[in-house]
Amino acid sequence: MFFQHVYDKSLAQASYVIGCQKTGEAIVIDAKRDIDTYLDIAEENKLKITHVTETHIHADFLAGTRELAAVTGAKMYLSDEGGLDWAYNFEHIGLKDGDIIKVGNLSLEVMHTPGHTPESISFILTDNPATKEPVMVFTGDFVFVGDIGRPDLLEKAAGLKGTQDKGAEEMYNSIKKFSKLPSHLQVWPGHGAGSACGKALGAVPSTTVGYEKIQNWAFHYEDNKQGFIEYLLEGQPEPPKYFAMMKKLNKEDRPLLTEVPKHKKLSAGDFKKAYEKGIKVIDARDRSEFTEGHIPNTFHIEGNNSFATWAGWFLNYEEEFILIADDDQMEDLTRKLMRVGLDNIMGYISDVKAMGIPLEKSKVISMEEFKTYLEKDNTQVIDVRGVSEYEEAHIDEADNVFVGTIQDNIDRIDRDKQIVIYCQSGARAAIAESVLARNGVKNGKVFSGGMDEWTAQN
Repeated sequence: MFFQHVYDKSLAQASYVIGCQKTGEAIVIDAKRDIDTYLDIAEENKLKITHVTETHIHADFLAGTRELAAVTGAKMYLSDEGGLDWAYNFEHIGLKDGDIIKVGNLSLEVMHTPGHTPESISFILTDNPATKEPVMVFTGDFVFVGDIGRPDLLEKAAGLKGTQDKGAEEMYNSIKKFSKLPSHLQVWPGHGAGSACGKALGAVPSTTVGYEKIQNWAFHYEDNKQGFIEYLLEGQPEPPKYFAMMKKLNKEDRPLLTEVPKHKKLSAGDFKKAYEKGIKVIDARDRSEFTEGHIPNTFHIEGNNSFATWAGWFLNYEEEFILIADDDQMEDLTRKLMRVGLDNIMGYISDVKAMGIPLEKSKVISMEEFKTYLEKDNTQVIDVRGVSEYEEAHIDEADNVFVGTIQDNIDRIDRDKQIVIYCQSGARAAIAESVLARNGVKNGKVFSGGMDEWTAQN
């Protein structure tokens, strides 16, 4: 048996390539959209991708299942569980609980595990030439290392009222079902630490059924369904704004993107023309570079592993936008954006000084200066972390306005006061300051030390 775990750090998302080395057939589970990764793996290992599948209709990334099927001719096997409201609206081979997918001498048994979503399924893998006992289970967003999938996304992100309580109850029943699996079974989940699909995901890539039954909180409520539901629903992080669109694009027919596109480097004239029309500009440079000099009214989202997630909060799927990034950053940023379906890149520039537009500097303050503002009545302190982070600990008198929704809450910002913004370590505060500036709030200052420095010194 061939097995490879493919991990995208930018979305903390895992996919899997599993092959029968005797027949040369392979299946890919939960493919990301830049599919060249899987094509390269198959070629290097003399495999042909003949099957593609998903554990559920994803909300956090745009699945590459259809792209992979289009390029390789592989058959698509997708869940037909959960009812008509949760059906994939394009041609595929439907899967129900107990169905078997055969990939050469390997077999994957479908187990319906609703809770995160009604159609969610897991795959129990048996390597038949080696043993008749199953060896692995691929759980998607059902069971993670140390946590389980959240059932509130459909309600919070997609606006489907009443689904989180039903999902939590279904998750309770699915956990009981999972508990009956052999303890030796390796568990390979769809996400790791950093994903917004749970609240306490572990950092290691895999686990076992037996280990999770011992250390995962979800298995400690065997006779307490209500306690399980309450704990599962409390303290979940804010779901990114783009999740609702991902649900739609992963369920409906859509144009396919089978290669990573290359984008045009704009001349100063082309850039200024677009900029003056109000086209959004995302400055993906390091925070220090942005602070020292940036084009006014540009969004600052560093091109790190969180880039696509924050871009999904502030861009929509109809508008074009421009990136500010180095030439050698562009492929990486393009991949990150295409994984969440943000394809409308008009072009990019690298040198902000060459655009002929006067640059602005960000106002970053130290702990000492921050404390002087806390003593003044004409200061509004904004904590842009998530609600659960704020409730756990925050600076006295700080207002909580989550960075992802700050653009929709400009009316909560007192323009007559000095605005001071902080987060945990400075990155989200820098994003928030750029969003406020674009919306006409030009007197924001960033306390870059954030709660990390505040906690350490107070």
